[in-house]
Amino acid sequence: MPHISGPLSKSALMLRAFKYRNYRLFFGGQIISLIGTWMQSVALSWLVYRLTGSTLLLGITGFASQAPSLLLVPFSGPAADRFDRRKILILTQVLSMLQAMTLALLVLFGTPQVWQIIALASVLGFINAFDIPARQSFVVEMVGRREDLANAIALNSSMFNAARLVGPAIAGVCIAAFGEGVCFLINSLSYAAVIAALLAMRLPPRRSGVAGGSARGGFSEGFRYAFGFPPVKYVILMLAVGSLLGIPYIVLMPAYVRDILHGGPGTLGFVMGCSGFGALAGALRLAGRRHPAGLERGIPLFTGIFGLGLLAFSFSSNIFLSALFIAASSFGMISFMASGNTVVQTLVEDDKRGRVMALYSVAFMGMAPFGSLLAGWAASRIGVAHTMSLSGVFVLIATAGFASKLNEISAHAAPVYSRLGLEGIAVGGLRQAERVGRPV
Repeated sequence: MPHISGPLSKSALMLRAFKYRNYRLFFGGQIISLIGTWMQSVALSWLVYRLTGSTLLLGITGFASQAPSLLLVPFSGPAADRFDRRKILILTQVLSMLQAMTLALLVLFGTPQVWQIIALASVLGFINAFDIPARQSFVVEMVGRREDLANAIALNSSMFNAARLVGPAIAGVCIAAFGEGVCFLINSLSYAAVIAALLAMRLPPRRSGVAGGSARGGFSEGFRYAFGFPPVKYVILMLAVGSLLGIPYIVLMPAYVRDILHGGPGTLGFVMGCSGFGALAGALRLAGRRHPAGLERGIPLFTGIFGLGLLAFSFSSNIFLSALFIAASSFGMISFMASGNTVVQTLVEDDKRGRVMALYSVAFMGMAPFGSLLAGWAASRIGVAHTMSLSGVFVLIATAGFASKLNEISAHAAPVYSRLGLEGIAVGGLRQAERVGRPV
């Protein structure tokens, strides 16, 4: 596959995935929907903590919303490879709309009980178990050239974190003025935008089906492939550690804001917005890359920033320092996640993409519920600040482990980059591999 030819301005380089009509439609619809999703996420956590005052129940709610991704991966991954991904996404968006509407009606016109909120959170988890691998795999169908894939993924991360910047801020205002139910209602209406975008796409016929085997056998084949290929294996393992021991700080944020910063929903929206700003900066940085080759070598830097920022955040009781530290931590977290996603999607074989991305979603979403439970339990025993400190330390330990495998990762990635026409960095990786004696 050829390099991108000719000089491009910085803005043209960062936005080149927008030359694809389908991607433009997806981006426009999705950013509206994601603002609603972030509003619901903040409102849901605030509602649970307002009703119960329990960090453990915050963790249980997070577990309920994410555990299905782990339980259903033997089915959701093969489904993303076998069936039309756009149709899967249309179905999941419609079901998500109904879930949000049910939650809105319960809060606006009923007397919500915590068990009902947790049950509805688990329903969304089941929907997302099929949505995430299909969504991640669908990106490659919307862009025509592999070298534009990194840009599309980076812009997706930018979109996600722009919504993360705006959504919590709107949620804080809405919760203070109208209550949590309005946030759920706005989220349910926001799904109409992405459903309309998916219906308006024009896609070439897709060859469906994975050769041979049942869904169970197909998943086993994808598992062996992913964990037999070091670049994919170590990225997934690093993401699993981060999701289990690092990212669950998010579920503790209402307790941190109320108990340490002594703030309310407006403060929560501000802190989450600053987190989104840092994450957006990390995603935009990646969007300016010309091609994805060599991204794996920057991962230890990004995960190090993630861990150090989280550690500093845990020691702060000043709202402005807290905002700065969480923005830095989010910059590192999203830079790592977007880089890891790009590396995996660039290197993976097309016929195994859905199953590998299902494993990727398990590392991200499947570990997070256990992390949420663990974080909620730990916070109830040793406090929110000490729990966040430990999270930062664990991320730094995992970073050291990933860095020790970097030569092996580059050695196996370089031949694939070369085959894709990304020779410049690939050759450097091959020479490094030869120096350390790694097989390629």
